[in-house]
Parts: sequence; structure tokens; C-alpha cells
Amino acid sequence: MDARLQFIPIMIVGFGAALCLTPLTRQIAMRLGVTAAPNKRNIHSRHVPLMGGAAIYLAFVLSVLLFSPPHHLIELGAIVAGATLLALIGYLDDRRHLSPRIRLVVMTVAAAVATLSGVQIRLFGSALIDIPLTLFWIVALINAINWIDNMDGLAAGSAAITSGFFLLLALSQGQTLVSMLAAAIFGSAVGFLIYNFNPSSTFMGDMGAYTLGFVLAILAIKLKFAAQPLNVTWMVPVFVLALPIVDINLAIVTRLLERRPLMLAAKDHVSHRLLRLGLTQRQTLALLYLFSFLYGLVALGISQAAADQALAIGGMALLALGLIFCALVIVRWADARSGDDSA
Repeated sequence: MDARLQFIPIMIVGFGAALCLTPLTRQIAMRLGVTAAPNKRNIHSRHVPLMGGAAIYLAFVLSVLLFSPPHHLIELGAIVAGATLLALIGYLDDRRHLSPRIRLVVMTVAAAVATLSGVQIRLFGSALIDIPLTLFWIVALINAINWIDNMDGLAAGSAAITSGFFLLLALSQGQTLVSMLAAAIFGSAVGFLIYNFNPSSTFMGDMGAYTLGFVLAILAIKLKFAAQPLNVTWMVPVFVLALPIVDINLAIVTRLLERRPLMLAAKDHVSHRLLRLGLTQRQTLALLYLFSFLYGLVALGISQAAADQALAIGGMALLALGLIFCALVIVRWADARSGDDSA
């Protein structure tokens, strides 16, 4: 098969495996009592099976292992090992609610495994800076995807859109490993999304969110552009991942300003603020999907434009992100002023 088309069977296997395995994981979750109860971050009002992430993880690993090119075995092995470690700790957290410290330690270990295999940000040319930055990026993205998993279809749909754009970008640059990983996570996320779209019959839990965040962080690191300077290309993965990046920063800023614990779940995310404006769940989901899609298109445009044009487009897109961020802060502030804050 043409190397450029290798992503097709990987995507099909990921989709098919997630589609078939999700009902099974739902039944297992019900038997084991692994369900999500309503809490301060999620908006559902009933107990929902919480092991859909096992289907995402298994579908991803199966599709990658079946089509692993021999010259990428070390990196793929490290990525699968890191995803496996995160899926296990995610399962334990879904069942027993582990402390944030334990989870952060395990996330850092998984990030270190990937980093040692060669998955590294090379922005400053110094290992003393680039390696800690790599670890921070991976751990932050794992948490960012986990934090947007607060509404039916949001994390899975966002991951599908994001990985879809990473796939297009990788194909445009002829990057086999990145396109393989992106196709695997795209197929897995879409296969699961069929059951997770509102009204959801199952949730991915931390197992799925950790796996998705880990792989998406690695895709962002591995994506390279031979014809573009670094002062342009750093914006591409940031815009592809604009939704989780904006959301986690918004939540952190809000909790710091309100002097609340950073790791304490609350309804202070982007989705919650849009709901406060009167949108329905499906309208909110559609708007956030559109946001992710538009910023994916911006990233795609930047990757193809001349450097000066790319900088101009990127600057305007960053300004728009800043304005959106400020508007969402004002929504929260207005709720607090009116005494209608439910965090």
C-alpha cells in the first residue's frame, strides 16, 4: 500500500474496535459498579458507566500494534507503554479517586518514558530547558483533556477534531509516524463518540481522557515543518489544541482569583459558562466543535502560508483567543456579581 494511505486501515481498525468494545466496557462497568455520580464538575444527573476509556485505549493500541513500522518501534513502544500506565492509573482513579499527587507522579513517569524514547520539544536547543518543557507539556495536556471531559461528547469530539487536523498536517509533511498515531486516535475517538454523544450512555472516565491527552500531546511535539521557521510553527499545535488549552488556563486563572484549590472540581470551565448564557448542551457542544474546527483551519492555513503571512494570521488568531478568554472571564464575574454562581 502507498505509504500515504497507511492511515486508512489504522483509522478503520481504531474505529471498528472502539465501536465494538464500548458496549462491552459499558456492561463491565455496570457489573463492577464503576459509574460516574453527579458532581461539581459534570452536568449529568444520573449514574453513568465509566469505563468507555478502556475501549478507546484498547482500540488505539490494537490499531497501532497491527500496523507498526519497524523503524519506529522504540518510540511506538514507549508511547504504548506510557498510554498503558496512564490507562491503569485512570482506571484506579475512576474506582478509588486517587490523590492529585499520585496522579501527577504517574503522569510525569509516562511523560518521561516518552521523552527518553526521543519524543522531545526542541525549542531552545538546550536539554536543561527542553526536557522539563516536554514533561510539562505532556502532563498539562493530559490534564487539559481530562478537564474538558465534563459534558457528553466534548472530550471525545474535541479529540476527534484535533487528531483529524493533526492527521492532515502530518500527511502534508509526509510524516508517517504522526499520521499513524493521529489516525489511530481519530478512529478510536469517533468509534467511542457514537455512544458518548448527548444523551450519553457511557463516559470515557480518566482511562480515556488520560490516553487521549497523552497521545495528542505527543502528536503536537512530533509534528515538524521543514519549510517554516520555529517562530511560526509553534503556533500550529497550539491552535489545533486551542480548546483544551484555553479551558485549562481559564479554570486555573479562575481558581487562583477565587482562591480555591486548583485540583478541586468545579463548574468553571468553558462549557459551563456557555450553559450559563442559556445555551443547551447540544448547542454548547456544537459551538465548541465549531471553535475547534475553525482554529484547526487556522493552524492548517499557517502551515501552508509564507512566513510573514503566517505570522499575521497567527497574531490575529492569538488576539481573538485573548478576547474570547476575557469574555469568558466576564461571564463568570457577572454570575458572581448577580449571586448566581453555582461553582
